[in-house]
Amino acid sequence: MSLAASRAARAAWRPPSRARVARIRSRLAELYGVPVQQPHGDGLAELVLTVLSQSTNDRNRDVAFLRLRERMQSWEAVRDAPLAEIEEAIRPGGISKVKSARIQAILRAIGDPLDLSWMRDAPVCESRSYLCSLPGVGRKTAACVLLFAYGLRDVPVDTHVSRVGTRLGLLRPKAPFEELHNAMAALTPPGAELELHMNLLRHGRRTCHSQRPACEACALARMCPSRRVP
Repeated sequence: MSLAASRAARAAWRPPSRARVARIRSRLAELYGVPVQQPHGDGLAELVLTVLSQSTNDRNRDVAFLRLRERMQSWEAVRDAPLAEIEEAIRPGGISKVKSARIQAILRAIGDPLDLSWMRDAPVCESRSYLCSLPGVGRKTAACVLLFAYGLRDVPVDTHVSRVGTRLGLLRPKAPFEELHNAMAALTPPGAELELHMNLLRHGRRTCHSQRPACEACALARMCPSRRVP
């Protein structure tokens, strides 16, 4: 799509109808199925895991997380350990100097007790606001904690979800991440938060790539206003 066409698309954008969201969701489910993942209930683990996921792949993130848990048996131990020990434990996850300092800053900001289980029964807006007040925690990280740990109504918008959602016309082009998260939560039917997040992410990884989207092989091409094939 040319720059002029892209600008025109942004100017002409309108929020998608519920029927359009339903069609896209249905097509994605045909391709990738409906993911099932029970909330694991450990908000602190999800918080640390999401920090470790930044600027790396899932495998390196998981290796870093497992090394950290093997070396330190509690989150209090992680909070109170020498920073160099945290950095060494999570080194496989990349930019370990930055991530180790961030993890400790978050745990220290939470204080005692180191526990987020109160979020299960708290209003989502209250829990989200609290999480976003922690050092270096933004809407995506907060949404991961709320959805994956406690099964609450929020939808993480990472670069894949943002890119695919924008190309499909679900999200406003060039919108800031705060708006993108609000828009995704608003357009996602209750109970479909995990499904829509995971399936948009899968489509971004497998087909709707950043630089060279495989539009010619895309099963959603006919309903995509950004497609690069006739």
